[in-house]
Amino acid sequence: MKFTAAVLGAVAASTDKDIEYAFINWIAQHGKSYATKEEYFLRLSVFTEKMKYIQTHTMLYGNDGEEHIVRPNHFMDMTEQEYKKLLGFKGHHAKNIESRYVLSTPNVAAFPTELDWRTKGAVTPVKNQGQCGSCWAFSTTGAVEGAYAIKTGKLESLSEQQLVDCSTQNNACNGGLMDYAFQYLETTALDTEASYPYTAKKGTCHNTTGTPITKTTNFVDVKPSSPSALLEAVQHGPVSVAVDAGSMGWQLYSGGIVKALCGTNLDHGVLLVGYGESTGILGTTKYWLIKNSWGTGWGEKGYIRIERNDTEGKPGMCGVQLAPSYPIV
Repeated sequence: MKFTAAVLGAVAASTDKDIEYAFINWIAQHGKSYATKEEYFLRLSVFTEKMKYIQTHTMLYGNDGEEHIVRPNHFMDMTEQEYKKLLGFKGHHAKNIESRYVLSTPNVAAFPTELDWRTKGAVTPVKNQGQCGSCWAFSTTGAVEGAYAIKTGKLESLSEQQLVDCSTQNNACNGGLMDYAFQYLETTALDTEASYPYTAKKGTCHNTTGTPITKTTNFVDVKPSSPSALLEAVQHGPVSVAVDAGSMGWQLYSGGIVKALCGTNLDHGVLLVGYGESTGILGTTKYWLIKNSWGTGWGEKGYIRIERNDTEGKPGMCGVQLAPSYPIV
């Protein structure tokens, strides 16, 4: 949809005073403070840019129903450089790991039309990676938590910090790859969150007083660019996936189903926990259900839905079908 002169004119109608008033209210809501006048005006300019994006997006797509919704959130004063540091998926194209299994041609018709591993006790509450590019660790623990719960009937919150400190093939808060973390867990058991708590910074790898829960015996690299292979993979449990989360449409996502405004430059590790269908005024849309690691104040209480297209050989919305993997525990 094009940005028409009428739309752009309506956006421009919001005065600087209106936006600054909204900014002051946002500061109070989020408990923010800035040390200098220069810092205040820098953050105000970033906030203004995002508010104008939200206004334009809302005029084009609306702000209710099943359309992609963007609203102000805790990222409103974050510069693009600061935001990019949160996107810590690295090395997909350079990884030297062979696929461990080749999945058979799936019988898609045999799968349920909807699946949500949250309702089956295989997904822990939404976590928050903070100002650390450790998304890869949260994606990894989410997949291992799910596999462990499905196998044992016990849902345990596992330690991202252990991976940040000890998975040396990865780069802690500077990014990593879920497959490398799965490899680390083939030789070392993963401890609980309670025994090895998260600090959002690189620390020294150490043993804890807790009892390690589980390690992986193997992992599966799912056939890329194949929605049917990914659909089969998620039947086993939550799946680690990488996405392109670099757009403002992802950063400020508040609800609905993402159907556009999303590329395929993989930069963020998340967790696929299911899929479903939603019927709105424009018809039925299939979607993937994804757990993020930015707290419950982002998205749909920490989750995002993105469109699911059944066409083989495509990267999928936000590149979700390019690099899926899941562990065997």
